[in-house]
Amino acid sequence: MQTIKILLIAFISSFITLLGSKYFQEKDKVTLIHQNETPKIIPTTNKNNNFLNPNTNFIEAAEKTVNAVVHVKNTTTENKTRSGYYFFGGNDTRERVGSGSGVIISADGYIVTNHHVIENSSALEVTLNNNKTYNAEIIGTDPSTDIALIKIKSKDELTYVPFGNSDNLKIGEWVLAVGNPFNLMSTVTAGIVSAKGRDLNEFDGNIQSFIQTDAAVNRGNSGGALVNSSGDLVGINTAISSETGSYVGYSFAVPANNARKIIEDILEYGYVQKVILGISGGSLNTTIAKELNINETEGVYINSVEKGSGADLSGIEKGDVIKSIDQQKISKFSDLVGYLGSKQPKDIVSVTISRDNIETTIPVTLTKLETHKLNFIGLEIKESDSEELASLGLDHGVKIRQVLNKNLKGYGLEDSIIIKINEKKVGTIDDAKYILDNRNRNNPIKITFVDQEGAKNSFLFR
Repeated sequence: MQTIKILLIAFISSFITLLGSKYFQEKDKVTLIHQNETPKIIPTTNKNNNFLNPNTNFIEAAEKTVNAVVHVKNTTTENKTRSGYYFFGGNDTRERVGSGSGVIISADGYIVTNHHVIENSSALEVTLNNNKTYNAEIIGTDPSTDIALIKIKSKDELTYVPFGNSDNLKIGEWVLAVGNPFNLMSTVTAGIVSAKGRDLNEFDGNIQSFIQTDAAVNRGNSGGALVNSSGDLVGINTAISSETGSYVGYSFAVPANNARKIIEDILEYGYVQKVILGISGGSLNTTIAKELNINETEGVYINSVEKGSGADLSGIEKGDVIKSIDQQKISKFSDLVGYLGSKQPKDIVSVTISRDNIETTIPVTLTKLETHKLNFIGLEIKESDSEELASLGLDHGVKIRQVLNKNLKGYGLEDSIIIKINEKKVGTIDDAKYILDNRNRNNPIKITFVDQEGAKNSFLFR
């Protein structure tokens, strides 16, 4: 009997030991992921399909889209000298070939793609889903939004994707990404809209407003179509967030409303017209709201109103908080930029502001943005009005509208007046452009400006 008791105790002890061991082994399978670096943004796009509702059917949308998404081949010719010496008869020539995607948007062969897909091309070739290949010409491009318009000539009417209204997209809505990742023609992936109004870099001076999805996108998807379940074009796939260069769960698209406006401008004017509300400000959060002593934690706080702008003429004031435009919610500054990116000069928008905790809706007429970017320096300038110049005791100068160079932020350059470049008088944007275009490239650039307090300063750029 004693022997049986000992055996029973041993058996129970062994069972408990095994059970505990199994429990701790399962616990050890949990992996903690630490992300210490900001993911690198890589120009591409695509999506991953993890959990699909079995009742969701993308067949019709895919059939409407796949024949209208094309493969774009970009051949770039580079000239290289041998060991730094010039040889008569020309330089060594090297060809580089890149590829991406594009979307046919009209039966007569207009195609929208990304600027970075066709950049610096010496030859463009477009291949349709039926394997027919055409030479393409560049109609126009807008590097700031990474949108380009190209065209092919075909005797046949081409299948195209109709534009949808990207403003109507909802978070959680199913979308398809169609493109040519890794040169795999006509690849379709599915996902949902993860976010809207996404700015990938808050400090680069170029505020963006992307649609974020989890549709699988990789190299070669750039310029491809993002469509809704009806097969309407709602975005142009442009970038992914990745540390490896391949898809890891996030992809970004330019909203279709913005892409369509850019295309219309290129066709009508040959360039893209930018519009402004006439305010400067920033996104709100709890910390900023406490500093400003206001109750609002969402929206765009207005730091200043540009004199003579639509906002100024409509009665919008410093300290107001923009809550929505045309009933589209504005939670952050990129929402505002994204919505205005689809508008034309003289369009009238309904702006809902909060002032002293009371919401008011005001009609505002948008005005054309007349600026020029001094890219080498990292400043955006605009013409100054005579009244503003007189208040600073000046009779000439151009105004710094925005600081794009992150190294210059914090110096209070915004709204300062540039009066000289390389000791030459600057009275207009054209003066600034002429001086910089005709400067000696081996010499530094000296910018002399007067700030809003009337103090004169200079910066030297090498």
